[in-house]
Amino acid sequence: MRAFSDLRFSPPALAALALLIVAGFLIDDEYILNLMIISLFFGAQAMVFDFTAGFIGIINFGFAAFLGLGAYVSALSAIRLGLSPWLAMWLGAGVAGIVGWLTAILTLRLSGIFATVMSWFVGLTLLSLATALVPLTRGSLGLSVPPLLEAAERRPLFFALLPLAALIYAVLRAITRSRVGLAFRAIGDNIEAARASGINPSRYRSLNFTISCFFAGLLGGFYAHFVGILTPEIMATSHTVEVLALAYIGGRGSLWGGLAAAFLVIPVFEFLKPLFEIRLVIYGLLLIAVMIYVPDGLAGRLARLRRVA
Repeated sequence: MRAFSDLRFSPPALAALALLIVAGFLIDDEYILNLMIISLFFGAQAMVFDFTAGFIGIINFGFAAFLGLGAYVSALSAIRLGLSPWLAMWLGAGVAGIVGWLTAILTLRLSGIFATVMSWFVGLTLLSLATALVPLTRGSLGLSVPPLLEAAERRPLFFALLPLAALIYAVLRAITRSRVGLAFRAIGDNIEAARASGINPSRYRSLNFTISCFFAGLLGGFYAHFVGILTPEIMATSHTVEVLALAYIGGRGSLWGGLAAAFLVIPVFEFLKPLFEIRLVIYGLLLIAVMIYVPDGLAGRLARLRRVA
């Protein structure tokens, strides 16, 4: 219960939220609003990814597949069951969370690279299923998905995603500031020391992974109804690499760092469209530069500047 008693924003987070709200009302350019939605979407993914990578030290290379699983469950629930997209999104999140929990039970008893590789294999399996089950998913032909909102303008969609991202941040921040979050950090810092102090690593790692997959599925549901066309390509490992890079550039263990990095990096890539095909190379170079010169990311650098000031 205590985790959710801290379900509130810090003053800088409130300022950032207010800035986004004001920008959403003042900006009329549909192109810029769409860019803000994409940046916010990737930033929210980076927060969710960082919840696992930054706190328990597990790199979920199947992250994009769990996001895609939530997208497909949400889309099919709306198409086959007639559910409202607003409800279907949460159903997709629940299924992604359950599959994430089952994956955690099978893989997180392993350590290091073995847990990472197993999560990647699960992601590849989900990608293969989405591609092969053509009667259900239409495979690479693409699944036409009911829209989240009937409006063609981007502003309503931005204000649909903004509270969703704010909720994800508030919940993850509350958890990481609780006793559960303290256990996550202990496991991420030194799993053997955490075990010696009475923490059950398997239980806490499974909980963390399940929550992360749940929110990945929720964002996937938004993606499906936002884009309107769903293909298995959304589950590709390359999308996980993009989110990983944003989380590390923003600063591991910060949550908000990945969101800030998305608003810095995504617009740059948008203006460098001719280089889009080599974006993973650019992400890799950025990641190497950050690890060498700013190993604690943007959030860590800002924290050091505040301490000096």
